[in-house]
Amino acid sequence: YASEELKADREVVLALVQKYGRALKYASEELKADREVVMAAVQQHGGALEYASEELKADKEVVLVAVASDLFVIELASKAFRADREVVLKAVKKNGQALRYVTEELRSDREVLLEAVKTAGWVLEYASKELRADREIVLAAVKNHGRAIEYASEELYNDREVMMEAVKNDGVALEFASKHIRDDKEFLIEAIKYNSKVLNCVPKKLKGVIKKELNL
Repeated sequence: YASEELKADREVVLALVQKYGRALKYASEELKADREVVMAAVQQHGGALEYASEELKADKEVVLVAVASDLFVIELASKAFRADREVVLKAVKKNGQALRYVTEELRSDREVLLEAVKTAGWVLEYASKELRADREIVLAAVKNHGRAIEYASEELYNDREVMMEAVKNDGVALEFASKHIRDDKEFLIEAIKYNSKVLNCVPKKLKGVIKKELNL
């Protein structure tokens, strides 16, 4: 609601964006192209990059500051940054969901994917076939989001440690376990101790026995 004169007042706008980054939206076009003003705005709220000049959206230093505070910035920045490994790594470390916006090549980058699944396990869905079989990556993914096991290679459905971490996080993950594990009474008892919801997915033939052993 300010006058056009105030929207173009550098001191006023700089003070505002330091407190509320998205106020950059209402600044004059000249100030949207002012690197210091834009840097202050994106430092407070990464999404303010949306209102920066095209030139500053293509400024890597500005983008790096922005992605540190808002995962969706990588979508707002110049498309070239979706293929920039440094920018992408910083984005997925903040929130793995940023993986949705990057290039196929970087989705196949082991380090990028490992960092992404630590904060958003379900993005394992975007991994290459090779990385879905990577035990370290899958373990990190299911610790964050148990049902991410759905996207892992089938050989890991029979991995006791991987499946245990998955069901600890989400009992329904047991549905993806191999028959060998679903029929393993000791595994099921241990899993239920961590997550009682596992019992809902236990095979009927074992449910009564397990309930009796656990006094349920």
